[in-house]
Order: sequence, then structure tokens, then C-alpha cells
Amino acid sequence: MGDPAGVGPEIIIKALSDPAIHEICRPVVFGDRGALALCLRTDEPCSFQEISHPSEASGISGQIDLIPVCRMDGDCLVPGFPRVEGGAAMVDCILAALDMALQGEIAAMVTCPISKVLMQQAGHAYEGHTRFIADRTGTQDYVMMLAGEKLRVALVTIHCALKDVPALLSKESILKTIAVTSKALAQDFGLKSPRMAVAGLNPHAGEAGLFGKEEAEIIEPALKEARQKGYPVQGPFPPDTIFHRAASGHFDAVIAMYHDQGLIPLKLLHFSDAVNVTLGLPIIRTSVDHGTAYDIAGKGVADPSSLKAAVRMAVMMARNRERCGGTDKRVCP
Repeated sequence: MGDPAGVGPEIIIKALSDPAIHEICRPVVFGDRGALALCLRTDEPCSFQEISHPSEASGISGQIDLIPVCRMDGDCLVPGFPRVEGGAAMVDCILAALDMALQGEIAAMVTCPISKVLMQQAGHAYEGHTRFIADRTGTQDYVMMLAGEKLRVALVTIHCALKDVPALLSKESILKTIAVTSKALAQDFGLKSPRMAVAGLNPHAGEAGLFGKEEAEIIEPALKEARQKGYPVQGPFPPDTIFHRAASGHFDAVIAMYHDQGLIPLKLLHFSDAVNVTLGLPIIRTSVDHGTAYDIAGKGVADPSSLKAAVRMAVMMARNRERCGGTDKRVCP
């Protein structure tokens, strides 16, 4: 459900009002009935069925199968006005879904937007979903990828100040990102020979050291070792051209050195339908690529496109993992 005071409940109602979602999966909502009910409109033929386990889900279009993880008071359910109680509830929903995903009781989990501040106020010192879920699953090597139909971007560094990026880059972190991304593209995206490009850090990829030495001292050694290990990766490429080449179909994913380097081109192409997916986890987790949007919460104008795309991607990944037999192979047979 995400933060009940954000747009999560509204985009859930809108997404699950689309019969096409029920044609590809049996969606189960982990959340608060009151928060969801506030977002129902008279023109949306939706009803709720409370269940205790995903096996009870009917998967019927027009009916929302809900596991009521929380039941909050009305004072805590005012759209656009976040409360710490809502922060605790959103974390409880994540944990409930995560436990069932780890037990194989659900095929994948899709997360709606949360408040990082509320997460910390509720007693969980994390900067968001990604590291929280990675820690809970015991995953050390994980990668944040943002993906759309034309472009996929994996990030070496995530949420940090721009001035800190060079010091956070290392041969090991780049090599890890390449390895995790390559395996996920094969296992989860069904690409047997994924083509990966690596962006440089500096303008013109350093221009032979004129604009920076990170390419020669860090990125190129990482790429050399990656190729020796058999990963099909090229680069480092000038950051101002490589995303166009990837979006034109020359590469299946770009490894970006920092957050905005990768997300600015990604969101330019896929502002409404991008998906945030955590690679390297033992479970499948996708998410919307936007925040809680408190300013429009409760106004009925939130766009469910990213949530629908996240559900479709989760289904695709689950089917590919099933085809691979749930194996940990780099390339499926």
C-alpha cells in the first residue's frame, strides 16, 4: 500500500479497476481497508474481499482481495497529511508481503511509494525500500535498476551527494553492479546474452584523462576484469551519448555511475511508466518510480501508469524465473 496518506491507495484502486491486470495475475493488496475505501469513486465498480492468505484470492476483476495488515483510526487517514502511525503501517505492510514472498506464498511483491522520513520515525533507520528489503533478505550484492520499454539503467551509487560520488566508486562496486545486472537480465528479463554499456563518470568519459582520471584508474580496470569473467559489457562511453544509443536498441542496459546520470534520461523517456526494480534479491520486488505526492493525494488525479507497469514487470520476471526453474544460473537453458 505504501504511505496511506500518499497516492498509494488511490493508484491501487485505479490499477486494479483495469481488467487487464487481472488477466495476467491474481493481485493481493497488503494494506488498510479504510485508506483504500477513501479513494473509491462512484464510477469504479470495486468491492473488497478481506482474506488472510493469498491462496484465498479470487482474482476476479472488480473485486480487491485485501489482506488487512492494519486498521488505522480515521484521524490517521487524511490524504496529504502523513502521520507516524501511517509510517508504522506502511512498514508492517512491507514486512507482511516480504515474509510471504520469502516463503513462496506470493510470486512477487510490488511496492507503492513510502515516506523515508516516516520510515525512520517509525523506528527503521533506512533511506528507503531498497536497502531495507536487502537487509531483511540477507542480500549483500543488490542493484537498483530503473526500467522502461526503451531504456534500462542500473546504478553503481544511489542516494548520495554528488560531491561524494567519486570517492564511492571502486573497481569492486562497478564489477558487482555489472555482475548482478547481467545475471538479472538473463534470469529475470529473459535475455540470454544481455548487452551492457557502462557510462563514464566525467564529460567525454574523461577525454583521455583531460577531464578526470576515474575512467582510467577505476572504470576501465573494472571492465577489463568483467570481460575476463565473461560478462558482455562495453565502455566506458561518454555519458552524453550512451543513453541515446541504448534507447535506440544498441544495448539492453546502461550501467550509470550515479543517480541523476541515469535517472534524468530514464525519466525523460519514461516519466509515467518507469519501474524501479531491485536486482539481486532472492525474491522479485518491483516498485513505482515516483514518490508519495502528498500535494495531490486524495484529489483523484494520481496516475496509476507506473504501478501498472510495475505489476506487469513483476509478472514477467516471475514467469522468467519459473521458466528457469528458480535457479541461480547466469543464463537460463
